[in-house]
Amino acid sequence: MKYAMVFNSELCIGCQSCSVACRSENEVPEGLYRLKVKIQGPKGIFPNLSFDFERFSCQMCENTPCVTVCPTFASFMDENGIVDIDADKCVGCLYCISACPYNARFLNTKTKVPDKCNFCKDTHLKLHGEPACVSVCPTDALVFGDLDNPKDAIYDVLSKNNYVRKKEHLGTKPKLFTIPTKKGEIEL
Repeated sequence: MKYAMVFNSELCIGCQSCSVACRSENEVPEGLYRLKVKIQGPKGIFPNLSFDFERFSCQMCENTPCVTVCPTFASFMDENGIVDIDADKCVGCLYCISACPYNARFLNTKTKVPDKCNFCKDTHLKLHGEPACVSVCPTDALVFGDLDNPKDAIYDVLSKNNYVRKKEHLGTKPKLFTIPTKKGEIEL
C-alpha cells in the first residue's frame, strides 16, 4: 500500500471541520495543529465574492528530509508510506522539525516530542479505514486512499483531474495532492 490524500480546493468551503476533527482525534494542544485550512479572500465585488482555500499539513513525502536527518530513526516511513514518529526513540534534537520544508512538524507541548499528521494511523484510520479529517468533510473535498490500487477512489480522482503538489522542485515527492481552483487570476 501507498497511502495518499487529495485536497480538492474547488470543493472546500473552509468550514474547518477537518481541523477540529484532527485536533480532537489526536489531542493536539491549544495553539498547535497537525492540519489547518488557510482561507484567503474574499476576492471580487459583492455579491460575486469568492475565497481560496489551502491545506497545510504533512505532505507524506516519499523522499523524506525529516526521516533522513533523524539520528535515532525515531522519524520513519512505515510499510504503508505513512511518515511517522516513534516517541520512544526520539531524543528531542528537533532536527526533523527543522528539516521539514513544509513546516508541518511541531513540538507537542504535552508530550515534548515532535508531532505531525500521520493520517490518524493509530486511531481513526485503524478503526474506520480513513483519517478523521476525511470522515467529517461535508463536501467530500478530501479523498484518501491507496496509490498502488487502481480500483481505489483516489486513483480515479487523480486520473480525472489536474493536480499540483507543493514544492515539487525539492524532489520530496509529496503524496498530498491538491486540485486547484479553476478560477485563477483571470479578470473578465
